[in-house]
Amino acid sequence: MKTQSDSNPVSRRSFLKTAAVLAAAPMVVPASVIGADGKTPPSERIIMAGIGIGGRGGFDLQCLMREPDTQFIANCDVRADRRNSVKTVIDQHYGSKDCVSYRDFRELLARKDIDAVLIATSDRWHAMLGSYAMKAGKDVYCEKPCSMDIGQSRGLMETMKQYGRVFQAGTQRRSEENFVFIIQLARQGYLGKLHTLTAHIVHGFAPHKWHPEEPEPSKDEVDWDMWLGPVPWHPYNAAYLKERGKHADTWTGGLGEWGAHTYDLCQWANDTVYTSPIEYVFPNNDTSEGLIAHYANGVKMLNTKFGFPGTCGVRFEGSEGKAECSDGNAPDVHPKSLLGLRKQIIQQYVAQSQRSLNHYRDFLDCVKNRRPAIANAEVAHYAHTICHVGGICMKLQRNVKWDPAKEEFLGDEEANRMRSQSPREPWRI
Repeated sequence: MKTQSDSNPVSRRSFLKTAAVLAAAPMVVPASVIGADGKTPPSERIIMAGIGIGGRGGFDLQCLMREPDTQFIANCDVRADRRNSVKTVIDQHYGSKDCVSYRDFRELLARKDIDAVLIATSDRWHAMLGSYAMKAGKDVYCEKPCSMDIGQSRGLMETMKQYGRVFQAGTQRRSEENFVFIIQLARQGYLGKLHTLTAHIVHGFAPHKWHPEEPEPSKDEVDWDMWLGPVPWHPYNAAYLKERGKHADTWTGGLGEWGAHTYDLCQWANDTVYTSPIEYVFPNNDTSEGLIAHYANGVKMLNTKFGFPGTCGVRFEGSEGKAECSDGNAPDVHPKSLLGLRKQIIQQYVAQSQRSLNHYRDFLDCVKNRRPAIANAEVAHYAHTICHVGGICMKLQRNVKWDPAKEEFLGDEEANRMRSQSPREPWRI
């Protein structure tokens, strides 16, 4: 039977080259091997690699390298400038020149000494790379949005379950104290019966934009075919490399950009993390401002760009109170007396959940104890489904009804045909 490693072979030349380097290396056993210098010994370290590390990925990389039990030994990017810059960052952190760079992620994933990968490419590659990595036996920390469509999102979830891997979506607000506090207020009944959730989103849906063809650089400089990956072929133009948020083939749009965060937080507050709304009401505009999603339990979720002092805000309203929070701002709750419960509620949450209020630490702890991460691929799937169903509602410019159990639109074949896109060969989840 063909295995995953059979389909992603390392070339004989690279294998022999690696073997020769190892054979020539002197056998020096540093104090860190046995933990004598206070560092985590290698047997307890999580060996990691990065794929597609750019702006946000660079932040993730620094956060993960600061954890004492991680060690990054490799990185991969189709762009030489990114490969080289990330190698420099990793080597400088460890005071060595040991980080190995790859152009083809399949060579990196074929390494048996890598436990986990950080994936921070742009949107089009997230689900594909996450699935390939888990099939190769790696645990995955993946930036959001994790999928370009509903089919990709389900495939990612099913891969996680089938291969028993740890997956953490980069929806870090699930592990931030301010957001956890107001979510627990909602879940524990302090706000009374919930009736309205408000999700902060950004406007915008990218067009299918085409640039004129330019001379394609060498593969070593930019592997253009690999950069495109599963999306339709576009003749090379350097502008694509700089315009992640301007192309429908590479960006999920405003709903995916922030909805991956804010819908997820609303889902948790509403105790609906393993389902999604059943009806979406078109707001009669082309921005998604005022889009409403109705849940089977009677709660409605409103989308808006306005009314929050910071980014990625959420508001939960119930029969006895309301609570809201956004980035960089303390929670605003009514009645104000609920603020006095903050310390108690957070302590109870940490004690009962046994989770760190550090999203990266939660991932690493789960790699070690093999429990599902707080933002695992199943939780992410149902939140991302809202992004994609809402996007389809906006594209069709009419109301749609959704069956969360069957994951299909009710009596709407036009909408059902939009649940998945056909990836370009040879890429499959």
